Amino acid sequence: MLTTLRRAVAGLFWRLSRWTLRSEPAPDRAGILIGAPHTSNWDFVLMLAISWRLGLDIRWLGKHTLFNGWKGPLMRALGGIPVDRRDPSRVVVDVLDHVSRGEVFHLVVTPEGTRSGDGWKSGFYRIAREAGLPVTLGYVDRTTMTTGLGPTLELTGEVGADMDRIRAFYADKSGYNPELRTEPRLRSEEG
Repeated sequence: MLTTLRRAVAGLFWRLSRWTLRSEPAPDRAGILIGAPHTSNWDFVLMLAISWRLGLDIRWLGKHTLFNGWKGPLMRALGGIPVDRRDPSRVVVDVLDHVSRGEVFHLVVTPEGTRSGDGWKSGFYRIAREAGLPVTLGYVDRTTMTTGLGPTLELTGEVGADMDRIRAFYADKSGYNPELRTEPRLRSEEG
């Protein structure tokens, strides 16, 4: 029932939206979905519309304060997992705990944050490698008014080579606010 309702809402969104959904087939097993370039909180709406249209069961990480008060049940119903950013070392452990309990879902990760400007965080890479999950490249491109899912990659552990494939995919993607786009580069690549 809920899946049918979500697909109907997403169908209406795509009929009325100026955005066009262009997507490779949805991944057929659980994994990480990268949301990039992540330059606006409007990306959240597009991510829900993509996942609901494609029938994906998603989870996403959000700062724990988003889950306070009346917003908590709504954020959890939309797939949110609260993260206490005061202890960032716990994020990977918490997500791996969900996976080890047998939960099957697609975890949406925005490794650049909304306006960080100083490279991508490596949590998505560590989670994918430690849990043996594939990584699907989701995108927003305002220059073409398109959004969707790109290829699904199996990470090799060769960080530079894996990130080169990711950079090549995102090279022509601008994000919702192109001026805030960050080059896909893990901070650990620069050391």
